[in-house]
Amino acid sequence: MGMQNQRRVYGETLEELGSRDERIVVLEADLRNSTMTALFQRAFPERHFEVGIAEANMAGIAAGLALTGKIPFVNSFATFAAGRAYDQIRQAICIGNLNVNIVGSSAGLSDFGDGATHQAVEDIAIMRAIPNMTVLAPADGNEVREMVGAMAAHDGPVYMRLNRNDVPDALPAENTFRMGTPVVIRDGKDLVVFAHGIMVSRAVQAANILAKEGVSVRVVNVSTLKPLDEAALLDLAQGFQGVLVTEEHSIVGGLTALAAYVLRGQGLPLESVAISDVFGQSAHSHEELLEHYGLTAARMVETARAMLRRGA
Repeated sequence: MGMQNQRRVYGETLEELGSRDERIVVLEADLRNSTMTALFQRAFPERHFEVGIAEANMAGIAAGLALTGKIPFVNSFATFAAGRAYDQIRQAICIGNLNVNIVGSSAGLSDFGDGATHQAVEDIAIMRAIPNMTVLAPADGNEVREMVGAMAAHDGPVYMRLNRNDVPDALPAENTFRMGTPVVIRDGKDLVVFAHGIMVSRAVQAANILAKEGVSVRVVNVSTLKPLDEAALLDLAQGFQGVLVTEEHSIVGGLTALAAYVLRGQGLPLESVAISDVFGQSAHSHEELLEHYGLTAARMVETARAMLRRGA
């Protein structure tokens, strides 16, 4: 299994798209070497706008550029992209349904060294709550590559979150991303796991462990959190003994809440491996934080076993 850095893939893809479409412009909040938009800046300096540590102003500028026919990509750490600029995203971008792409880098707990202030555990919930906003969470670098192209072609506001660290490939290199469509990564017949982001590859790990115990698990990549083909998600859960949802995000307002809503009234047992309603903290590594918050294949295996013991 290969490893790719989602930020690096994003920067390279953005540069490639910029060479084909002069409408693409990039706005940055003094983090271009981290978000990897420095690649675009070197190639197209006249289309790269450094606004400094002023995310709210950056969102307003992006709205103005969109009104002139440009395709802006707005960049910052996910916690700042979703939090500091919320009012401007809502008022200036989403009410007018403008064509602005917002990319939240270092999402989840992946900025492990900087602690709660820099860790976005609620960004999906914030962005999903805004009308007209599309919300994306790629599983790996291969999906980032396809997803960025889809964002550039999409008409309307989009938010995409990216992990800071190298991520295992969960999808084939020739993967085709379809906005709104959940995709089966690994099929099974006993339990179904809905996942997004880095938890997709961990869900596959858990499924492989459970397979050795005679438990067959379907793993579904739900990389579009809004809008989602709810009928497709419901269909993918039919005939299973239970549903497990996993995400590197708060249990409040993310995929867990979405799945519970879609599956309401179905009588399907549902459990979640996600971040409880708490902030993150500093650590020596991303993996240390994932272990601390239980975002592991081992925790998914334990949860699945418990569901089956209860007669799920």
